[in-house]
Amino acid sequence: MKKIKIIIEKGADLYAAYAENVEGIYGAGETVNDAKQSVVDAIQLLKKHNNEEHVPSVLKGEFELVWKFDTVSLLNYYKGVFTNSALERITGINQKQMQHYASGLKKPRALQAKKIETALHKLGKELLAVEL
Repeated sequence: MKKIKIIIEKGADLYAAYAENVEGIYGAGETVNDAKQSVVDAIQLLKKHNNEEHVPSVLKGEFELVWKFDTVSLLNYYKGVFTNSALERITGINQKQMQHYASGLKKPRALQAKKIETALHKLGKELLAVEL
């Protein structure tokens, strides 16, 4: 299945979203969910109001949207789920540093961002293996 990678970034006033690998797909909103819905609406409008030859080939047939967050957006989006203490426990990055990343005061180096991503993916795999 074709994938459209959507970047979500936190700006001063809102969340912005845009396709990394397809021209003309943009969205924004006050929340991450608003920005996601704005992208879905943009794709529908692009397909509806353009001739077939002007619609990007990736939008013809089935495709999947892949959401890629910047660190600030990710940490803010999930702040009601993960405390800084919980993030420290799964990532090994201290709480104070995690707060600097969440506030945008500091930007994590690529290695630190990868460490956060890897820890969250590992947690996700563990949760998928749980049965009740």
